[in-house]
Amino acid sequence: MNKLLVLLMTVCSASAASDTVLKACPDKPNCVSSAASGPQHTPTFKLSPDKPLNPQLIMQQLQELEPRIKQQLNENHIRAEIYSRVFNFIDDLDLIIDHQQGLIHIRSAARTGYYDFGVNRRRIEKLRIRLQQAGIIL
Repeated sequence: MNKLLVLLMTVCSASAASDTVLKACPDKPNCVSSAASGPQHTPTFKLSPDKPLNPQLIMQQLQELEPRIKQQLNENHIRAEIYSRVFNFIDDLDLIIDHQQGLIHIRSAARTGYYDFGVNRRRIEKLRIRLQQAGIIL
């Protein structure tokens, strides 16, 4: 009985951590992340101190940028599935809002394949520009 309780606590702890820590990028050039190093690295988004953060505004900007998207918000974690127009490939986008540091940690990765032709990096850069124009990030 105690082993089962320990197992359940471990599973619950692991799932809670996924909402505060980005998943690591695989060893493929189809992922970019603010937690990665080297060519897969992209800078975090710095929250604007002048505007109170509304995660719904971020989700709205995402929807306008990527119309074929499914989004989910859990407190400080926005998770999105983005579907490509032609082949319906799925990319995963994660934004973790860190209020204490005033940052948004970000990861965008293709679920399948090896190379993404820079799609995920361009997506993050377009989102960065949109959020800057909306005054959400600096």
